[in-house]
Amino acid sequence: MSHVPAELKFLKSHEWVRAEGGGRYTVGISDHAQAALGDLVYVELPAEGEEVSQGAACAVVESVKAASDVYAPLSGKVVAVNAALADAPEAINADPYGTGWLFVVETAEAAQLDALLAAADYAATLEA
Repeated sequence: MSHVPAELKFLKSHEWVRAEGGGRYTVGISDHAQAALGDLVYVELPAEGEEVSQGAACAVVESVKAASDVYAPLSGKVVAVNAALADAPEAINADPYGTGWLFVVETAEAAQLDALLAAADYAATLEA
């Protein structure tokens, strides 16, 4: 069973969101997603300053098996990216909820969080 931290919100497409305060939210892919993809070899992140839209593809993760789009869980401006992933995409496999984070989005639309899955609901979708 995949690890699903209780404090995070999730998309059905396996992205996670962590509130950082001040309208900023860190985004990554779930433990389930990284395990399903296998060893990650490449990550394409949005640029700092780029506007992303909730539900739209905004990044790509590639493994030896497949490439997969990453969808924005919230609309807003990308204010930070995990540049270390360019040289070490395997950090996502090792620690998807820690050093393997992808980017930080700043949003004025925190109500969009209501459309995301709570950890227990996400875990239930994995079991189904």
